[in-house]
Amino acid sequence: MVEFGTPYWWETGSDLPNFKEIPSEECELLVIGGGMTGLSASITAARLNRKVVCVDAGRIGQGASTRNGGMCGAHARVSFNALQNSFGEKVAREIIDESPKAFDYFKTLLIDEQIDCDFQQTGRVQLANTKKQAEKQKKGAEILINKSSVYNPEILEANEIKEHIVTNQYFGGLFYKDHGALNPRKFHDELVRVSLKLGVEIIEGCNVKSYKNIEGKFVVKTNKGIIKSDKIILATNGYTKKPFSWLSKRVFPIPSFMIATEVLDKSLIKRIAPGRRMMVETGSKHCYYRISPDGSRILFGGRAGMIPLGPKLAAKRLKKFMVTIWPELHNVSITHSWQGNTGFSFEQIPHVGKHKGLHFAVGYSGSGVVMAPYLGMKCAYQVYDDPRGETVFSSTGLTTRKYHIFQKPYFLLFAEIWYRQIVDRWQARQTKKDLK
Repeated sequence: MVEFGTPYWWETGSDLPNFKEIPSEECELLVIGGGMTGLSASITAARLNRKVVCVDAGRIGQGASTRNGGMCGAHARVSFNALQNSFGEKVAREIIDESPKAFDYFKTLLIDEQIDCDFQQTGRVQLANTKKQAEKQKKGAEILINKSSVYNPEILEANEIKEHIVTNQYFGGLFYKDHGALNPRKFHDELVRVSLKLGVEIIEGCNVKSYKNIEGKFVVKTNKGIIKSDKIILATNGYTKKPFSWLSKRVFPIPSFMIATEVLDKSLIKRIAPGRRMMVETGSKHCYYRISPDGSRILFGGRAGMIPLGPKLAAKRLKKFMVTIWPELHNVSITHSWQGNTGFSFEQIPHVGKHKGLHFAVGYSGSGVVMAPYLGMKCAYQVYDDPRGETVFSSTGLTTRKYHIFQKPYFLLFAEIWYRQIVDRWQARQTKKDLK
């Protein structure tokens, strides 16, 4: 039976406790959003001896925090040249130098809080779908190595990829050894455990309707009553809605889809993915995939669409992508198909900031497993003017675009047509040509 709509990760993890039903009427910090960002911010503030209430409009953690691929690393998502064009050379250098610090913080968090989440330091391979992309990738890596003292990706030629993955679909790659993997459901549940231990009040099904700043104190109206708070952190990322319209015009949701295969013979997995790395593509479909923590399945994600799709259609498209890479998986069954919203900024770089007294950390653009806990922590420190909150990701800014004129990102409908009808087809032809 296929679990359409249910993440594979939800088969594991601990049972969460029964949370308090009604929030306290007053607190020092109200955190809106109970994913990785919100819980990390809550933990940090609680350690500063603040009374923290963390509310979530739905079930806590059932957004992207427990739906993602569980890939953890913090390399800059976009090229140095793109960062430089957006923010200038100084900020670009600081971004690529600070990003690995997020991974260091993440690993320290696991140790300090004794978090059990199936973490493995697997390394990540970024794979080029065409010869042109391989050359661009190599040049980008050389620039990155030249500009940074902390990055040293290994450049892979086409014949060197087989040490990590056995397929004929790629023409080069980069190997980042300082990357890892985890079970995101277990990680989130462990953050809940730590939060509760520190006295954080967690409320599910608590939807914020409106908020006002009255004489320096926030008065927040929810479906479960009024909450008065000295400070607010917004940690909703790809699930940001009214009454936070300013932010939702700058951070928009792009759905990311995933499937899980049935249990496979371990000899098959060893043959097609001998390195057991986290694997991502440079191509337009942005496929990313890995072996499950127990080594029994392939978990495969990508851009099945830029708009929400039914899980059956998404599974059909993703399996087609997967079989293109590994034809021997043609008869393999799919057991789970699900999606979650990634919160994208137009610059594809996260930002920690403040707007009209409201603090936020958002816009991870597909790198939230490590960046969300890290920047949630930074955001909480910034709320209380603690110097430990300093981060270059407060210099990245958030912008909007003239075509994003509605509350919802309807422009993605046009992007969906453009990518599926033009970009994907062109790349498929180019890959086919390169394979000859």
